[in-house]
Amino acid sequence: MNATPTPLTVLYRGPLSSCNYGCEYCPFAKKRETKSELAVDRAALERFVAWARSQARPLRVFFTPWGEALVRRWYYEAFVELSRAGNIERVCAQTNLSWPQGWLDRCELSRVALWCTYHPGEVSLDRFVARCKGLDARGVRYSVGVVAMHEHYESALRLRDALAPSVYLWANAYRREERYYTDEHVRAWEAIDPLFSLNLREYPSLGRACRAGSDAITVDGDGTARPCHFVDAPIGNIYDPHFERALVDAPCSRATCRCHIGYVHLDELGLYEVFEGGLLERIPRAWPERDALLTEAKRPRGGRALSVIS
Repeated sequence: MNATPTPLTVLYRGPLSSCNYGCEYCPFAKKRETKSELAVDRAALERFVAWARSQARPLRVFFTPWGEALVRRWYYEAFVELSRAGNIERVCAQTNLSWPQGWLDRCELSRVALWCTYHPGEVSLDRFVARCKGLDARGVRYSVGVVAMHEHYESALRLRDALAPSVYLWANAYRREERYYTDEHVRAWEAIDPLFSLNLREYPSLGRACRAGSDAITVDGDGTARPCHFVDAPIGNIYDPHFERALVDAPCSRATCRCHIGYVHLDELGLYEVFEGGLLERIPRAWPERDALLTEAKRPRGGRALSVIS
């Protein structure tokens, strides 16, 4: 009997680059696109969905757009379609959660997950929490996150109190200012996200074993595949009929890695175990056992503190 193939994780980022929010700390600039630009994005997505559905190997699809995708009809229709495809184990998206949720009722929710981010300057806490409650009512699996800026801390505390205990709230390090966090700041953010210190590290990655490129890839709108979003060199194109040959174990070509969707694939960090069952949506296996997560966060992993920490 043949063994079941290992699922391939595919991070899709098409040409869409518009967002309905304008957060100054976010690299995804608020902009508008022309109808012709949106048509190109839609065609690229529809081609990708057709490819994903045709694969014999099971897939986990993660939409990581340069902006907000789920306000666009073709993205949530793709989400519905993929969630109901037999070979798709999980479909997930990074999102600000600013869209009507009725289309979720057409999904196969056992395969759906969301990585949601709360932006205090763009939406009220009450409105964002109401959207989270809508996900709760539907039984959607999701995490929520914030950028760990000092001015966001009180909002993050209130958000933690308002969310269901089962919802993991993560915090991403703010990296634009050196020596931004004191030890006291770090402890305060760990009270919200026990794994915060993992995101404060910069991990040596050059020559290290990484599952990106073999078990996980990133794909552009034209089908160009790379090991991850942070490696420029392509490994092939998914629309090449022999693309599977490009999926091989290879060491990382970057000096360091400091973004969650990158370093989570480094073998030596053991984060596949930490996030087992919730890798795409960033939900730790042990949540909501806070003490267990703090132990995981403090386990040596070879990284060094980022320069943003004093």
